[in-house]
Amino acid sequence: MSKTINPAIIAVATGAMALLGGCTSDPDSPGLEYMPDMYRSPAIEAYVDYGQDPYYFGDSLAKAQRNTMSARLPVEGTIPFAGHEEDAAYNFPYAYPRTEEGYEAAGRELHSPIPMTEATVAQGKEIYDIFCIECHGAKGQGDGTVVNKGNYPPPPAYDGNQLKDLPEGKMYHSISYGRNIAMGAHASQLSPKERWLVIQYVKYLQHGGKMPGEAPQASTTTAEAQ
Repeated sequence: MSKTINPAIIAVATGAMALLGGCTSDPDSPGLEYMPDMYRSPAIEAYVDYGQDPYYFGDSLAKAQRNTMSARLPVEGTIPFAGHEEDAAYNFPYAYPRTEEGYEAAGRELHSPIPMTEATVAQGKEIYDIFCIECHGAKGQGDGTVVNKGNYPPPPAYDGNQLKDLPEGKMYHSISYGRNIAMGAHASQLSPKERWLVIQYVKYLQHGGKMPGEAPQASTTTAEAQ
């Protein structure tokens, strides 16, 4: 003989479970929630370290981290700690003003603290391919996507007459402050060290895609290639 369950009993049991699940001693807690991340995004406070996920590390650690500021303005006149002595120079204030005189002075006096090697050129290429290739093109010919598809005026080629002998100090100044109308400042996107690294790759492009002092590669004819 089959038995049927009274729907009223199911409703009462479900209500009791929901009521008990909602009971909590924390007045700020909404009680038991089913997959809350699916429908309620957590509020995020600026300059707060949200730390580890309390699901894995417990509420006490998460609350302690969330009550700790994660970012503070440095004391005026101080220089950020680099962590490594060889990186300390990158954190010194930039001494050249955003003027034409500052641009020219940087070209005469400012030099890269990074030696130009195949490794630093490769590091610079990684940065270039993210921040520069859209305008300057993969080979520095001024034929990037922004130029080709956006109909913007092309920047000069790095190995052309206008930029072939551009000093690295002027490059750094231009990356930091921007140059003319089309070249925007990238100081907020690139750290001082990253600016010098991308300059290594630009110097590589200035020399036609080879290291300074390296002999030009012999051209290969169609017959030789076959």
